[in-house]
Amino acid sequence: MEKTLILIKPNAIQRGLMGDIVTRFERKGLRIVGLKMMYLTDDLLKEHYAHLVERPFYPYLKASMQVAPVVACCLEGAEAVETVRLMVGVTNSRKALPGTIRGDFSMSGEQNVVHASDSIENALVEIKRFFRDDELFDYESAVTHFEYGGEESIKFK
Repeated sequence: MEKTLILIKPNAIQRGLMGDIVTRFERKGLRIVGLKMMYLTDDLLKEHYAHLVERPFYPYLKASMQVAPVVACCLEGAEAVETVRLMVGVTNSRKALPGTIRGDFSMSGEQNVVHASDSIENALVEIKRFFRDDELFDYESAVTHFEYGGEESIKFK
């Protein structure tokens, strides 16, 4: 199965949306294999947002990501990266479709409630950035055969 990373951002934590966001992923059938709350250090933010550090808005981004903890979550499922990206919606929440997490919970391009890995390769890098190996769990779900059909359920055991 494929793994991906989401970060529930401080603005979502402040607004009490953590449970609603996690519930959407669980209801979809994605399995939580890692979950923790943490504050982001300057170094961790620089590494995670290396592609944005030189942009004029980076100081604001950094400040907004350190105002409260984030919840880091490693999700697992068939085509998890693409599935999560579709569920999250586009970065600018005003343009995110209703029914997506950003479309339902945010009005901002910057305070967009959640980060989601954008590719399988980046997911692997980001998961290692936020989780040690002993913080990720491999377990068999009792409901996998109800979430996936036929050959899929065999492939994803």
